[in-house]
Amino acid sequence: MKRLIGVLFLSICIIFSLSPITFAQEERISVLVDGLPTNFDVEPIIENGRTLVPFRAIAEDLNVKVEWDGGSQTINATDKGTSIQLQIGSSTAYINEMAVTLDVSPQIINGRTLIPLRFFSEAFNCNVEWIGSRNEVKIISAPAEMKVIGFYALGDTRTSSWTNLFGAPYPEAAKGNTDVVDELAFGWYSMDREGNLLLNSKTGWQRPAGWEAVLTTAYDFNLATEMLIHITNGDGTISSIIANEEAMKNSINSILAEVVMYGGVNLNFESLGLSEKGEALLDEQKRFTRFVRLLSEELHANNKTLTLTIHPPNSAYNGYDYKALGEVADTIIIMAYDYGPKPEPINRVLQAVEMAIAYVPAEKLVLGISAPYETPDSILSKIGIAKRYNLQGIALWRLGLISTDMWDVLKIATR
Repeated sequence: MKRLIGVLFLSICIIFSLSPITFAQEERISVLVDGLPTNFDVEPIIENGRTLVPFRAIAEDLNVKVEWDGGSQTINATDKGTSIQLQIGSSTAYINEMAVTLDVSPQIINGRTLIPLRFFSEAFNCNVEWIGSRNEVKIISAPAEMKVIGFYALGDTRTSSWTNLFGAPYPEAAKGNTDVVDELAFGWYSMDREGNLLLNSKTGWQRPAGWEAVLTTAYDFNLATEMLIHITNGDGTISSIIANEEAMKNSINSILAEVVMYGGVNLNFESLGLSEKGEALLDEQKRFTRFVRLLSEELHANNKTLTLTIHPPNSAYNGYDYKALGEVADTIIIMAYDYGPKPEPINRVLQAVEMAIAYVPAEKLVLGISAPYETPDSILSKIGIAKRYNLQGIALWRLGLISTDMWDVLKIATR
């Protein structure tokens, strides 16, 4: 009996000594691509120290085209000059027809094909990091070719747009972060009810002293430019302009006279459609669309571009007909922020982008990112959304508020 009790005791000790390992192996493995979770219908596994994941889900999140040949049980994946081939059960893969030995072969589990995650990701120039403490794989996809717009506005000595962009105090200029930014939206203008441009508005949007040097330096670094006109409709200014033919005509003429110094115009007309409902809301949308169409026609006739910086479709401001506006504007910047929580909740930003894409081609859409509301980690996820949905790019509110760590993320994630 004593011997039996001893055997049972020893068995229990062995079971409990092994159970942490068993439980650790059963912990769910999470995969983040550019800060966004990848959803799998079959859970990733670890074999011989390598993480294997369902190939189609990871390929979609990396925007890699994949094909499955059931006859030969072969996976073919291609993206921008890189092609790879893997075969179920084979430890040999091919990158651009060059053989590579795998530590773990692809396999089929529960009807899904699982492939070595690190090999697949690094083949397409991704950065892969395993975080063992969280059972997490963190992937930063290859830098994407996307437009990066910087809002140049409302700066002061502490949050200078100039210093943040050019890397030196005004009027000195260096390369700074000009290798990240492609276009500047100069927030130097507002407008009154009669359609007159204002260079020193009550909201603080004004053209600074020495603005000519800013433009000249921007062109020296081959940065595209647009003049940004900012109005909020809290006092009804926008509604008054778009409802009055003379005010519309005056505003368009004022813009045309000023835009000669820039590559185009950025209309940042905010707060439309907050209280209007039914027919009144439709009328407001139609009036704004008509104004945008008239301005667009004049700008295009003069080889100038038109960008709209407007509230997202899932905001409280419903005065923007995305479909109609997308047909006449060159670019729409989705102001996917001010939702409440900080950083901006990924689910709301994703919803905004998906709603916008339902009406406007992705190549016309730019995701607005408000730097004060983000962190270096969270800004990566916002860039990741722009990558995943193949948007034209991102727009940064604003220069002067972007930290060094954020610039580092931008340099890794974009080009």
